[in-house]
Amino acid sequence: MGQALDLAKRGVGLTSPNPPVGALIVSQEGAVIGSGFHRKAGMPHAEIVAIDEALEMNPRALPGSTLYVTLEPCSTQGRTPPCTQTIKDVGIRRVVFGAADPNPKHTNRSYAILGASGVQVTGGVLEDECLDMIRPFSKWVMTGLPWVIVKVGQSLDGRITRPPGEPVWITSDSARSHARRLRLRADAILIGAETLRKDNPRLTLRDADVGTGKEQPWRVVLTRSGRLPVDAHLFTDAFKDRTVILQNLSFTEALRELGRRGVCTVLVEGGGIVIGQAFQSQEVDEVHWYIAPRICGSGRPSFAGLPLPFSIPLDHAKVLPIADNVCISGFPVWPDVPLENEAAAPLSTPAPTGTPDAGPSPASPFTAVTPAVFQSPPAISTP
Repeated sequence: MGQALDLAKRGVGLTSPNPPVGALIVSQEGAVIGSGFHRKAGMPHAEIVAIDEALEMNPRALPGSTLYVTLEPCSTQGRTPPCTQTIKDVGIRRVVFGAADPNPKHTNRSYAILGASGVQVTGGVLEDECLDMIRPFSKWVMTGLPWVIVKVGQSLDGRITRPPGEPVWITSDSARSHARRLRLRADAILIGAETLRKDNPRLTLRDADVGTGKEQPWRVVLTRSGRLPVDAHLFTDAFKDRTVILQNLSFTEALRELGRRGVCTVLVEGGGIVIGQAFQSQEVDEVHWYIAPRICGSGRPSFAGLPLPFSIPLDHAKVLPIADNVCISGFPVWPDVPLENEAAAPLSTPAPTGTPDAGPSPASPFTAVTPAVFQSPPAISTP
């Protein structure tokens, strides 16, 4: 299962709205005869990739073999046929999976479906590690909301900008390079209008990351007024068709709209107002806080808006030195009592309510946002 997890890691950030999954097949003699991982939604699942490899390389060893897979095999027709049927058809006699399917309608169905054909099923092997692999998918399929990662680069005194006249960067080149790698996990990168006006960011993958097969994440701008600079990189560069404007939505409403479009992971890159809204919404799932050995004395704070009435501890906190900078990461532990008010942009039409029972059905993707229409909410193509 450890090898299957290593395979699954190769699909992180590539498979939304599907989860990253790895699989390998071991013959009765103990030899690995097939392996693979899920590469992209609509393409074969990890189990099928491993089966196809075994059929090509050593088909006679496939009957009676054991399949190891990080996630319970799917049992329903989606973009691809159910994996459980193919497993039965090729004569695999034992299936070992790590995490059960988080969809309540599908959880542990493989026991009955495969067991009826004489296939032995064992679940829960390296379960915690396999569940960690699919955290974003699990949240999305259960709530309709994406997994939210907040990334901050700040000074020792909590500033994300330096005094006027100084260079713009606070953290080191190495720290910023490390932080940009988070974009490989994201389906969308979210900023506020003020960050667009002040910093004119590109929010792109770098050349070294393009070879991974990762598609440029959506670049999402939250705005109240819609007054944005038409010459900004987000509206004029080669990826302008991957820019989306969400106007007059609260942070949670914006997440729900992105979730409807099959976005499973959102990376929030600022600024302080949007980060404050994210924490007020209590929808932040993971943080990466980069701190430089610098005291600015002035500038924009990393956390703005209404103050929180409580502190937020981090679970599984890690401290990573990056030369003379440091990155503190972890998972916020939220209290059971929600905040009374969410610091947010003025509300528009109320967001849809209810928890999807079969996971959200992704709508068609956003259409391009051009400078000519940037003051309006993004046009959305019909399903």
